[in-house]
Amino acid sequence: MAEFMDLNVSTCEDQSRVLDLISTAAQLGFSTVALNYEFEPSANHRAVPSPTPTNQLIPQLPLVQGRSRPIRVLNRLTIVTSDPGHFRPNAPEYRCYDLLAVRPTTEKLFHATDRGVVFELSYAAAIRDATRRRYTISNAVSLMESCRGRNVILSSAAEKPLELRGPYDVANLGLLFGLSDGDAKEAVSSSCRSVLLHAETRKTASGVVHTVKSPDTGELSTANQEASSPDDRLINNMIDCPAGPAAKRRHLME
Repeated sequence: MAEFMDLNVSTCEDQSRVLDLISTAAQLGFSTVALNYEFEPSANHRAVPSPTPTNQLIPQLPLVQGRSRPIRVLNRLTIVTSDPGHFRPNAPEYRCYDLLAVRPTTEKLFHATDRGVVFELSYAAAIRDATRRRYTISNAVSLMESCRGRNVILSSAAEKPLELRGPYDVANLGLLFGLSDGDAKEAVSSSCRSVLLHAETRKTASGVVHTVKSPDTGELSTANQEASSPDDRLINNMIDCPAGPAAKRRHLME
């Protein structure tokens, strides 16, 4: 059975709202969510924010719908910058985050997409506003024509529970964005798992060994996912696209 993930759920100072987001995601069948914090290095030299420990945020994690285990809650940092030097995946101040992301503010940094990054499409903006819905769909379709549906994950960027959708509804949105049926389902499951494995290489510095059961023999086998260069581990996100292709807000996430 596939495990569904939403790797971009907005966090805020209102912890009750964040708790409602986590609970709703579990009820919808998501096994993993990532709470997103944003940081802009050039904005008055602010310090990197520290994520709230999960056990302080929610003492008892809700059970995932249809499963007998609680939802997994990760922390993600999105760095808003135009300077590639501000994105240092192995910097000590980023170690407390499970996932790192970059939202480039210039095309120069976006050129990292030439080195095998993964795109993220988020749908919450399309729910909030009809105009942004049109641009989100238009930009998503343009992206699919460029990457042919490969290396894409779907997430919500939800700020409140009503903006969350179930994993199968999200996969159907993927069809609207131009993904094939198989790619749309992988964009909320196996592709997200690959993101997490890449993120683990940042912490282990060498790689991740994971065990899987062969569908043919039932035997266990292991596979090692080696760490690559920082640029190769970037994941590019297109989120909340406003009017015009030159004004697209794109993210890079590890």
